Amino acid sequence: MSKLTYKVCWCFRRRFRLTETEPPPDIKELFSRYSENDIMTAEHLQRFMTEVQGDDEVTKAEAEAVLDATIKDLKHVAIFHRKVLNLDAFFRYLLSDSNPPLPFPHKVTHDMDAPLAHYFIYTGHNSYLTGNQISSDCSVVPIIESLKRGVRVIELDMWPNSAKDDIDIVHGGTLTAPVKLNKCLEAIKTYAFVASEYPVILTLEDHLTPDLQAKVAKMVTETFGDVLYCSVSDTMIDFPSPESLKKRIVVSTKPPKEYLDTAKSATEDDEGSMKTKTPSEEDAWGAELAENLEKQMQLDEDHKDEEFQYEEETVKQTMEPKYKQLIAIQAKKLKGGVKDWLHNDPTAAKRISLRETRLEKAIENHATDVIRFTQRNLLRVFPKGSRVDSSNYNPLIGWTHGAQMVAFNMQTHGRSLWLMQGMFRANGGCGYAKKPDFLLGNDPDDKIFDPKNALPVKKTLKVKVYMGDGWHLDFKRTHFDIFSPPDFYVKIGIAGVQADSIMKKTKIIQDDWKPKWEEEFEFPLTVPELALLRVEVHEYDMTEKDDFGGQTCLPVFELRSGIRAVPLHGQKGERYKSVKLLMRFDFV
Repeated sequence: MSKLTYKVCWCFRRRFRLTETEPPPDIKELFSRYSENDIMTAEHLQRFMTEVQGDDEVTKAEAEAVLDATIKDLKHVAIFHRKVLNLDAFFRYLLSDSNPPLPFPHKVTHDMDAPLAHYFIYTGHNSYLTGNQISSDCSVVPIIESLKRGVRVIELDMWPNSAKDDIDIVHGGTLTAPVKLNKCLEAIKTYAFVASEYPVILTLEDHLTPDLQAKVAKMVTETFGDVLYCSVSDTMIDFPSPESLKKRIVVSTKPPKEYLDTAKSATEDDEGSMKTKTPSEEDAWGAELAENLEKQMQLDEDHKDEEFQYEEETVKQTMEPKYKQLIAIQAKKLKGGVKDWLHNDPTAAKRISLRETRLEKAIENHATDVIRFTQRNLLRVFPKGSRVDSSNYNPLIGWTHGAQMVAFNMQTHGRSLWLMQGMFRANGGCGYAKKPDFLLGNDPDDKIFDPKNALPVKKTLKVKVYMGDGWHLDFKRTHFDIFSPPDFYVKIGIAGVQADSIMKKTKIIQDDWKPKWEEEFEFPLTVPELALLRVEVHEYDMTEKDDFGGQTCLPVFELRSGIRAVPLHGQKGERYKSVKLLMRFDFV
């Protein structure tokens, strides 16, 4: 048993014991039930995994493999010359990486043969920016980091360089420092399929003259070669499937004629009059997801807004045909009112883009029209222009209305991005998650889902938070408090449709690096197919802001029942080496 000493003043020291973690009472009881004479064999473990953990298909051989892996980690203990577990080893197994909350090993489990419109897709916004939207550098580094995390949609803004003879990737009209297109393409080629074999989609914002468009066509085709997917037709009734596009790069932008049209003055939302969260949103999401930036910026972002494009005076002629052939997914300019935007052309699938505020207005009276549109067509949602700090919005607004491409700034971290990361932990982390059937028009009564409708509870998720461990290994002794061990508590809740969204918290456990809460929570879910479990650990501070102690977000629709070791992540989404919570999940 080790001791920790904290200096309170020059003449006084406080000493705290760092004890070995003892299994919670539930774990002791389960071990007693599934063992004989305080020994658990592979047969016992298999029965436990089947009856408690819900792993119905686990074999004796798999149970033996788990047992062997646990023994290997504890080979210094004398008892483990035999292939059995004692209570301590069983407890360590439950807290190990061999017992995660999501399907393991990670693999694709969703049907990947449906059209692209049937999937949520991990989507980036301004993928080249290293920081804020106004003055940060443009670089290949954030593109590479996004691809390594599994992002499948990369956005590039193409502008002529100062000499008008090459292409810069830059946030136009700002002070951001550009990076060359060819460097971005090379980075994408190198890292596109490191995290996932499924297609990478390039959404291009084009502000180029015809000669530079021809240069882009040459650059793209030479860089990607046979990896580039080119459609054989200008239009397609349905988009191809992720499976058919494995290890392919797909270009999406507006076709030439869209750029030659002069748009009318934008009747865009007034970004200067930013409304605050409604009470209902505050209740559902908690104050921690309220807007953190309410600046009034008069930025000319019309070049960014795919809803309205202004064509440069120099673009007067037809685009280079080879450039047009690059476009496999055509993006359409919005014209007229909402009904016109959402018109479903049975002869051609298309993509449109909406600023987050425009989507919020559209769904006020046209929620079912939006969902019906996304059954065949792609909808991309992107941050409003006032998010100059590269903050993000609530992604559930888009997902619950069928939007496939909820575009996020990946360089700024926070709760919204944690939800994005949580959604795409599903399906083996491949960057594509199949939308639930009710968003795809598969209702037997031909009714369109509306997330605002009051629905009955479909299932209840019961969660028990037993304990936490690993902070003493991953953090310095004085990281949370220079005078004593940390005082941890857990915030836990659901992000989903408004009726399901809620946050709760445990009691505070004082002065303990290995806190035990032993608290249970119930979450009635009306739409579990769109629910994400939010988990955060904080360290209580009486005089200042509570310290951050870890977080994770997990797709409820893939949670494994039973007692699980839940690894926590840092604020930037990086997984901690040792920090975990021991939790139990049951569906009733």
